[in-house]
Amino acid sequence: MSAATAARVIVVDDQAVVREGIVMLLGLMPGIDVVGAAKDGLEAVTLVGELGPDVVLMDLRMPRCDGVEATRRIRERHPATQVVVLTTYDDDDSLFPALRAGARGYLTKDASGDEIVKAVQDVMAGDAGLAPAVQRRLLERVSAVSAVPERDAAPDGLTARETEVLSLVAEGLSNHEIARRLRIGAATVKTHINNIFGKAGVRDRAQAVRYAYQHGLIQPPGTNIT
Repeated sequence: MSAATAARVIVVDDQAVVREGIVMLLGLMPGIDVVGAAKDGLEAVTLVGELGPDVVLMDLRMPRCDGVEATRRIRERHPATQVVVLTTYDDDDSLFPALRAGARGYLTKDASGDEIVKAVQDVMAGDAGLAPAVQRRLLERVSAVSAVPERDAAPDGLTARETEVLSLVAEGLSNHEIARRLRIGAATVKTHINNIFGKAGVRDRAQAVRYAYQHGLIQPPGTNIT
């Protein structure tokens, strides 16, 4: 990623030492241009409106406005800006609310600079920017159903294949990973996802996953399948 196409990033953390350290670290990484920093969620939402960054690196537990609420506001008001959570916590009570709020990536603060850059690049490319441990946790906790039972019609005219693709999106798979899993072309996967977005009336993968939960196409975390 050249300087001309570097990702414009805002760093959000309520601890000044941590915030400044992340800014300094990212300043050494190619492909990243840190354009601002905020000490809480309210300041982050304001900065996004003023600067229009590509990606926000978002802490979760902050005063005044926490990272989940800030993520929700940013994604609603500025859908072109992606959010990657960067937090100390990887428990379910932190992870799933952040993803439901619209975060496209989730890292813990032991991530290296290279891992942060990769997550930023992944979310800008439309993929999930998840730490390997977080991805494993999702796969363990989210019992995704490959397809709805044949006796039940999928909502909004979704085909069986589209429902299958949606379940894999919910697992956090990228388009290329879905293509390999289903043995179809990446372009075909993209077409299926565009069809899902159009039929379900959603604008991104996070909303598509919420739609799948709401319509019973996949099981929420902790649900036992009998």
